[in-house]
Amino acid sequence: QFLESGGGLVQAGDSLRLSCTTSGGTFSSDTVAWFRQGPGKGREYVAAISGGGIPSYYPDSVKSRFTISRDNAKNTVYLQMNSLKPEDTAVYYCAVELRESDTGNYYWGNWGQGTQVTVSS
Repeated sequence: QFLESGGGLVQAGDSLRLSCTTSGGTFSSDTVAWFRQGPGKGREYVAAISGGGIPSYYPDSVKSRFTISRDNAKNTVYLQMNSLKPEDTAVYYCAVELRESDTGNYYWGNWGQGTQVTVSS
């Protein structure tokens, strides 16, 4: 299971860096993603990064403001969030891309408990 940290209460325009790691094992070769769930909203994809450190696309809601990165030596994935807006308020989760052995389908798993980010206006 993942452990997210780095959330907090900030003002609009501030920055935060979230961290995602595990209490055991390693995910250095796996694709890891950040998601978020705002109050009264569904879970939203934010960013993903391959085991080799290549980021996938960012949705328009965070593009140019958020950056995902990883340090495999530290077994940690980061989400740098700049120019935060009140609409970024959410619980942020990380998850790893897994594959079902029987169907070969990919899915996101090993969800952590999340870290709360609150942005005041």
